Parts: sequence; C-alpha cells; structure tokens
Amino acid sequence: MGTDRPRRRPERPRPNEVTDVIPAVEEDELAELDALDDEAFEELDEDVTGDPVADIDPDDEPEERGYRLTAAGTPDRWSVVAAWASRFGRAAAVRWAPLSASVGGGLALCLSYPPTGWWWAAFVGLALIGWVLTRRSTTLAGGFGYGFLFGLAFYIPLLPWISGLVGAVPWLALAAMEALFCGLFGLAAVLVRRLPGWPLWFAALWVTQEWLKSTVPFGGFPWGVLGFGQTNGPLLALARLGGAPLVSLAVALVGFSATLLAYEIVQWWHHGHKPGFPAPAVMLPGLSITVVLLATALLWPQVRHSGTGAGDEQTVTAAAVQGNVPRLGLEFNAQRRAVLDNHVKQTLQLADDVRAGRAPQPMFVVWPENASDIDPLANADAAAQITAAADAIGAPILVGTVTKADGYTADNPVATNTVIVWDPEHGPGERHDKKIVQPFGEYLPWRSFFKHLSSYADRAGYFVPGEGNGVVHAAGVPIGVTTCWEVIFDRAARESVLSGAQVLTVPTNNATFDENMSAQQLAFGKLRAVEHDRYLVVAGTTGISAVIAPDGRELARTDFFQPAHLDMQIRLKSDVTPATEWGPALQVVLVTIGFGALLAAILHNGGFVQRMLRRRTGEGPRR
Repeated sequence: MGTDRPRRRPERPRPNEVTDVIPAVEEDELAELDALDDEAFEELDEDVTGDPVADIDPDDEPEERGYRLTAAGTPDRWSVVAAWASRFGRAAAVRWAPLSASVGGGLALCLSYPPTGWWWAAFVGLALIGWVLTRRSTTLAGGFGYGFLFGLAFYIPLLPWISGLVGAVPWLALAAMEALFCGLFGLAAVLVRRLPGWPLWFAALWVTQEWLKSTVPFGGFPWGVLGFGQTNGPLLALARLGGAPLVSLAVALVGFSATLLAYEIVQWWHHGHKPGFPAPAVMLPGLSITVVLLATALLWPQVRHSGTGAGDEQTVTAAAVQGNVPRLGLEFNAQRRAVLDNHVKQTLQLADDVRAGRAPQPMFVVWPENASDIDPLANADAAAQITAAADAIGAPILVGTVTKADGYTADNPVATNTVIVWDPEHGPGERHDKKIVQPFGEYLPWRSFFKHLSSYADRAGYFVPGEGNGVVHAAGVPIGVTTCWEVIFDRAARESVLSGAQVLTVPTNNATFDENMSAQQLAFGKLRAVEHDRYLVVAGTTGISAVIAPDGRELARTDFFQPAHLDMQIRLKSDVTPATEWGPALQVVLVTIGFGALLAAILHNGGFVQRMLRRRTGEGPRR
C-alpha cells in the first residue's frame, strides 16, 4: 500500500484587477464573520408586537436580559436594541478601513483648493476613494454611501464661508446637497468597476457628475470642480486645450490610475514569488499617467510663452480699484454712499499717483461689483461723484452698480446687477447686465415656498438676469465682463471671448464673505485666463483684487479688506484657443462616455436589476 502524497495547497487565484483593489484585510480573517449586508439588517426591521413581559427591568445587565423572549415569543425591546447595536458595531468594525479612507480622501481633496493649494493632494484623495469603490465587498448602496461620506468630508471644510452669511444650517445643507453628487458617482463607479480599464470610466464618470452638479439644481454650483484646485500645479496648462473639464479628467485619471497601479504592485509584492503568478498589469495605469504628463509637457511651454507676451501684441495699462467697505457683513448695503465714496477716494488717489509719476496713466479703470449701490442713472449726486472720479483719472471707469429693471414696483423691486462704462466726457455708455444671477443670494427661487422655511429668505434680492454677450468697449478696447458669480461658469467667459473680448475682467463683491472664499474665487479667474489666453483683471470691494497673466501667474495682488489700487501694463490678445472654440463639444464627448460606460456596465453585469428586485421584494425572474 503506497504512501499518500500530501496534497499541494492550491494557489490563491489572482484577484480580478477590475474589482479587487488592495483589500483592507485578508479574506480568511473575516471567515467567521457573518455577511453584513442589507438582508442581515432586515432581520431587525420586523415589527415587535405586544409589550415586553412585566418582569423585564430596563436596568438589568445586558447579560441578564440576553435575547429573552416573552411568553408570546416576541423579543423584548432591549434585546432588539442590543442586537441592533451589536450588528452595527460589527459592521463598523469591518468597514473602518473604507470609512476612514472615504473621509481621508475627501479631506485630501479639499486641501488641493485655496487657501491651502496643495494641488497634488487631489491625486491622493481620488486614489483613496478609488480604492474604496473597487473593493469587492463594496455594494451599490455602499458605493453611494462611501461617495456621499467622501463628499461631506470634501465640501464641509471647503464651504464654511457660507456660514458667515446665513449661518451653519444652510452651509451644511449645501454641503450635503453637493455631496449627493459624489454619492451618485460612487454608485455609478461600483456599477462600472467590472469593465476592463476601470480608471478610464471612473474618470469619465467624475467629469459627468461635475457637469451634472454644475447644471442642477437652480442652474448648478460648479464650486469644487477638480480643475479649479489645480491653478498652482502643472496640469493647469491643459485648460488651454479643453478648459476645466479636461483638467478634471486628467486629475481623476491620474488619481484612479494610481489606485490600480498601487494594487498591482502590492499584489506582486505579496504573491509574486509564487510559481505561475503573473507579472503586475501596470500597462493601463502607467500609460494613462504618461499620457497626462506628456500632454502637460507639450502644452506648458506654449502657455508660458503666452504669459510673457509677444512683440506684435498691443500693450495697454489697466487699473483696478479696491475701495473697501465700512464694515463686513450683510449690513454693508446700509452704508451705500460710504462704499461709493471709498471707491471715488481711491480713484482720486490713483490719479494723484499718475500725476506724480508714481503710476502709469491707465487706459481704463475697473471698479468692483456694487461699488455704487446707488443707481447713478437715477441719482444725480452719485452720477456727479463718478464723473468727478473719471475726470480726475482721465479714463473711462467700469462702474459696478444696481439699476432698476423693467417691471419694477414697490412690491416687486426687480433690478439688474450692472457694469456701466462711465466716460469722463460722455458719461454712461455701454453696459453689461449680469446674465447668471446667484440663487438664494441675488434672487430666491420658489420665493413663496422658501420664505416659509427660513427667515434668511427675506434677505435674498430681486435681481433678474440680463442679456448681451458680456462685452463692453472702453477707450476702444473690447473688454469681457464676468461679474462675480459668472466667472465660475464656463459659458460666461467663453461667450465674451468669442464675441471679441481682448481682455477679461471680474468685478466682484465679497464683503459678505471671507478671504478664503475670495482666494477660491481667484482660482476660477486663473483658470479662465489660461483657458482663453487672456489677461484677467479682478476688482473686489474688499479683495482679493489681482491682475492675472494668460499663464495663470498673479502679476499683482491686493490684501484682503484693505483699500488699494492696481495699475499695470497688460497685452491685448485676440487668438482663440482650442478650449474656447471646442470646449463645450469636448464636455459633451466626456459626458457621453460617462453615460456610455454606465450602459455598457448594465449590459456587462446583465440582470442586476432583476436580482435587486428579487432581493428586495422576493419577486422578479429567477435564473
């Protein structure tokens, strides 16, 4: 009788690279744990009928109560609570790694934006959430939950400046609403992770959710788009080619490729010594990162050259005035005349500097949004003040003001947020009426509904959107105007440039916010300058005012909450970039790819809808 040879321990199968990414713990360590899915928790949702038996004391020790039953066979209330708490604790214990990674990823992504500006942190944040969403144990519901948690960790520290205006509740509500889009991304990512080359589809889905959040509700809220966190990094050059959507795609592709690359390396490190274990599949993530870096390297010299200028471009001098406000907060409008006086005073000081040879003569001057909240078209005294300032400086002033709109009544005081070109000789001329007005600030959607929910609703204005192409002419220079809120939307600056604008301006009023918000808004201006190859002049009532070159560099900048003026030479540019001309088409392509990946995943995963129905209701076809 021969001796039985010991059986060879089977090789651990190579994990599926598109579904298993760096498991938090080995599977054999969880072998004794029950599967903590929705079915397990549904056992706790059964109705408890009848009252607990009389001899059950809520002060008893849990060990004494245990999971006792009443005479009718109904579990007592405290046992149900204990069972629920036990299962919840076990679920949290098993999920501590993905929960921590989701929160850490959101915080890391926030650090890529001003005021911190660690642009590279975006890659870390996306790599972490990519790992969470590609774990085999992450379900569709889990993908939404982890994505939502990631979004909360990102938006709550990104948007605290809102609380200074309306309190903590609207700030947290807005953060939660924006986090829902991250949750939708998480759900969609879990759905498509089985497709080959998942980092590509994850990146397209991220751009898709950014497009969605920038569109709905109430016109969208692009704050937090990945591209605007890269204004201090090398990937900013990609904005010249495809605007913010392409920059976001590149950041997401690098981050998610890093997840897959790390997974392959870790698996090879642990199992590469085993016979027959394949080499790490680093081709896709490595190629993706290489393409992004190569495109950046090719574009950056061109972007840098445009920032230093060319010999055949006309040079002009532009000025920005930051007059400051009497005090921060919503009450600043109560001192509207003081705000106007401050900007007149600062313009007169600039005129003194010009006469003394301390500053060059500007061709035009940019005042901030709401520099004159007194309508100079209806108030002769305000008009006289502005005319005096324009006479002193000897140049037209772009005056930010508020004018009555058609249909104005005492009960419906509709107005336009307007920038008027005020010439020293001819007075008011061309104007830009803000076309994209801010919901819940400049106007209140569904006013009859929201005014019953919060007293802050009464603080919203009655502004109506204007018309036009966003271009005004001052001293013969075609100037693109994107007033404050408008600069965060792709279409505003693009329309101005396509309509002939040779320089961009951003009159803004951040008196009701703080310096962090102004720094974040300035990042939008930097990306617009690179995207459209234009110099950009920012004028803020309280700051931050700046002059930005077409390569995104700050040529001059003021301090926050300090009266100041900027006066420097810029170049007028007329070339149209690929991003300006083809940006919307590129975004359509990327969004189409995102939805196409979802459709492909549904077909690839075949029958998941039926399985979900069967799991929830016990109905539906069985296979």
